[in-house]
Amino acid sequence: MKRTLSSSVLKKKRVDEAVVEAGDEIELESTVEGTSPVVAGVKPRLGGSGSAWKAGALSDAEQILQTERTQVVERILSGRQELRIDPSQIIDVIGTDRRDDWRDQDAFEALKDSIAKNGQDTPIHVWPADPNWRPDEREPENLEGVKFQLIVGRRRHAILAALGLPLRALLVPQSQRGSKEEQFEMLFMRFRENEERENLSAFERLVSIGEMFDQLQGTTPDGKLSATEFSHRVGVHNSAVSRGRAVFAAKDQILHTCKNVYDLSHRDLEKVLNDLSGKIDKSVKKKPTKPKKLTVKRKVGSRKLSVTGQGGRLSVAATGLALDEDILNGLGDVIAEFLEKHGSK
Repeated sequence: MKRTLSSSVLKKKRVDEAVVEAGDEIELESTVEGTSPVVAGVKPRLGGSGSAWKAGALSDAEQILQTERTQVVERILSGRQELRIDPSQIIDVIGTDRRDDWRDQDAFEALKDSIAKNGQDTPIHVWPADPNWRPDEREPENLEGVKFQLIVGRRRHAILAALGLPLRALLVPQSQRGSKEEQFEMLFMRFRENEERENLSAFERLVSIGEMFDQLQGTTPDGKLSATEFSHRVGVHNSAVSRGRAVFAAKDQILHTCKNVYDLSHRDLEKVLNDLSGKIDKSVKKKPTKPKKLTVKRKVGSRKLSVTGQGGRLSVAATGLALDEDILNGLGDVIAEFLEKHGSK
């Protein structure tokens, strides 16, 4: 026997199919507005396997997103993810180890032209000004209002600031933040970067070594630091430590004395230091002249009297004469009277 369905049943079936096809839109609208939307005049069913699946999918997506944000935070803090920082947010607290007129040099202009045409190839290195700073896990790459300290990349920072462009930057390890060696650590990272690039002059390199030694020495309990200990710590030859300390101590005098100081070799700088300290080469150094020794002799009967003078010293030799205290007193009076009248000559 042929069976037929009532119009109300058919209508309900079509509405249910429409609800399933509407899917997320219906459920989202219901959640936001707090009411059940009507499709073709009928409220959709709430709950059911479709809603459970959708809620689970949303939960999984949110968890995946949160995990990815946490990973971004850790990559930023470990220096494995680049940051985009406005130049105005970067503060230079240690200054440069280059010549004072480094912005006026041809190398600076050449780098500026290259960055303007091709972009910044190498990220600069920074520390967050606040040692306890962490990126916001909701927006890890949003750095608005965050200040950073410049460690490496002063020329790139100056150039990008002039061009009005953001900087590519990496955070460097902060193991020494808050310790006595914080300042030394910044100087050392600056020096290491320039050593790898091999673009410091002899004067700039030695000044940097001397500055690092001075800073690290100030952190030791007794203010003592051996050249050997420092050379192992920084990775320079022992002889460079003493030269670096001397050049750093006489930096202003050397700059005032030498017009071409940045073109001088290590040997040239040693000569300059010798001149400034008043040292003379031993091979040409003259020995001091000894006072001339003078001797006069007289006869006293059959005996001889010898009087010798040298550099203010006077000696009398009377061979074979018996001189008692009275004779010596009388002789001393005669000599004193004579010297008082003629000794000034």
